[in-house]
Amino acid sequence: MGITKQQFGTTDGQDVSLFTLKNEHGIEIAVTNYGGAVVSLKAPDRDGRFADVVLGYETLEEYVRNPRYFGGLIGRHANRIGAGKFSLNGTQFQLTQNNGANHLHGGAKGFDKRVWEVIDQGSDGAAILCLEYFSPDGEEGYPGNVKANVTYKLSDDNELEINYEATTDRETIVNLTNHSYFNLAGSGDILGHELTLHADAFTPVSKELIPTGEIKSVENTPMDFRRGKAIGADLVSAGGYDNNFVISDYNASLRRAARLYEPESGRVLEILTTQPGIQFYSGNFLDGSLTGKSGAVYHKYTGLCLEPQHFPDAPNHANFPSTVLRPGETYRHVSKYRFSCD
Repeated sequence: MGITKQQFGTTDGQDVSLFTLKNEHGIEIAVTNYGGAVVSLKAPDRDGRFADVVLGYETLEEYVRNPRYFGGLIGRHANRIGAGKFSLNGTQFQLTQNNGANHLHGGAKGFDKRVWEVIDQGSDGAAILCLEYFSPDGEEGYPGNVKANVTYKLSDDNELEINYEATTDRETIVNLTNHSYFNLAGSGDILGHELTLHADAFTPVSKELIPTGEIKSVENTPMDFRRGKAIGADLVSAGGYDNNFVISDYNASLRRAARLYEPESGRVLEILTTQPGIQFYSGNFLDGSLTGKSGAVYHKYTGLCLEPQHFPDAPNHANFPSTVLRPGETYRHVSKYRFSCD
């Protein structure tokens, strides 16, 4: 077990590396310090056969062009902010509008489009990678100088732990997550994957996918994944999924948010998080125009995202958990991705 490093290319005059974390069971996770992207994740099926279970690219140039955030580390504020506007202490801020009139995933050049500094790359043989990025005041319209640290740790319990921290010198908003697209079969679509979400409610959205502010029960809706079901079961009536689910009994402690099971391979992914929500996205906007690793064409529903985070548009809804970060405070968020077979 441990970590290895190789050259991944250069962009904007900066060298970029690819780090491979490996545990004693053979699970391998490759992460680049360009946008902190999870480039590949190789996990065994019930017969011990390994497959890469995340979507992504083979070259740095493709990640620089990446329009779908494959594997990316998302910030300063994940998800959408309506009209790209929010207010703090009576001052309104205008963020980059990169999703129609709205702001999405940190803007035109969010944290997923930045070269992160490598702080630690697994001293003493540990499968650990720690990245750091300094986001200056005004970047993409956000106030305050923010320093973010993200640590990836692969354990021998087949668990990828991602720890996020951030500090600021001025009141601002922060909401970080990882945007990996999973396909536990390693190919085909994700409609037969069985998903369980530990969420009694979700946040309804407008046609532009901006929350209305309501927190609604999943009871008797296509959003009810509490007892587990195939993703394709209610997908048509749901119009595809790109929704924030409210994790039940949230209290900021690490708790189970989701379980994903692929029947043919037997692979299981459990996600635990300290965040109040998890965004489930079924790959609706994949359209066959992108070709990834090993020549795979990414069609609609080729992969799905399960993104632990605060709610979309949180700064504009007083009833949502706050994403405000103040000087002297530290933003902390832990998510764990636990792999097994059934």
